[in-house]
Amino acid sequence: MAGPTLARGRLTELDALRGIGALCVLVFHYSTRFHELFPQAAHVPFSFPGGNYRVLLFFTISGFAIFFTLDRIATVADFIVNRFARLYPAYLVAMLMTLGIEYLAQATQLLVGPFAILANLTMLQGFAFIPEVDGAYWTLTVEIAFYVCMIAIWKFAGLKRLEPVLAAWLMIRWLYWARPDMPERIIMLLVLRYTPFFVLGMLAYRLWRGQRTLRQQAPYAALALLSVATIETWDVALVACVLLAAFLALIHGHLRFIAIRPLVWLGGISYSFYLIHQHVGFVVMLECARAGYSPWIGFAAAFLVALTLGTAINRVVEQPAGEAILAWWKRRREGRRLVPAPATTQG
Repeated sequence: MAGPTLARGRLTELDALRGIGALCVLVFHYSTRFHELFPQAAHVPFSFPGGNYRVLLFFTISGFAIFFTLDRIATVADFIVNRFARLYPAYLVAMLMTLGIEYLAQATQLLVGPFAILANLTMLQGFAFIPEVDGAYWTLTVEIAFYVCMIAIWKFAGLKRLEPVLAAWLMIRWLYWARPDMPERIIMLLVLRYTPFFVLGMLAYRLWRGQRTLRQQAPYAALALLSVATIETWDVALVACVLLAAFLALIHGHLRFIAIRPLVWLGGISYSFYLIHQHVGFVVMLECARAGYSPWIGFAAAFLVALTLGTAINRVVEQPAGEAILAWWKRRREGRRLVPAPATTQG
């Protein structure tokens, strides 16, 4: 059976899934994580454990969405500029904004030192095991490592026979399980803790595009699930199964009911929202607690501040800066093509 022949435009359901993931991460941070870091502060009377489960959704989405870039690049430089334009401007502004708010509020428990701040400017601090300005940034290290792996696969192996390469990647993950003394940087650079989730997203994309059939993808999906089941705990294995089922439903058009305007909108700003929500939200909740307000007021105020700042960063920085960088790169490439070759002289 061939892959689903759906329209190949933007999947609004994918944005809705991003929105759901962003909401879940925020609730986890503002309930469970806030209470862990500030047990003395008043907090909402519930816990939302398992925050990393929601991050696994983001990694699966990244595996799916990486092809939106890989399918339209011609060189490694194209990929680097595209990812830089997508990630860095919003990251830089959100990081500086977070630092400014932390310093103004004198939130010493959240602050990092000057060296760590300089390292965070590179966006590569995780690879040097340097603390992040905001703890939520740890996922960016995983994403960047995934990008390095994918551009290496694109450059040296190609995408036509991608699935055997993914199978080999999963096999390497079992080496990580069998060799607990494997160097941490190798584990990080090869994304071995999260490989199956990226793989599930990639398999789903290839099926959605009609490049592979369900029968062809099934053994590789089973291998990814087996990788999770043999290495992770039962609950993570269950999450992997749910994510696989969700993405199968997505590509066959069975998740259209989640594509409601608020979730799609939140998914559209989810990157900026994610970058700004955690520490800034903590500061807002701490200030509300000090002022004697109900923790529910603090929770709602933190959510509204994160939503406002995330929207502003997305509209003022993420979109225009990304578009400007890509437009500059396009002009630069076209200019190079128009440069005439030097004339040769006949002897």
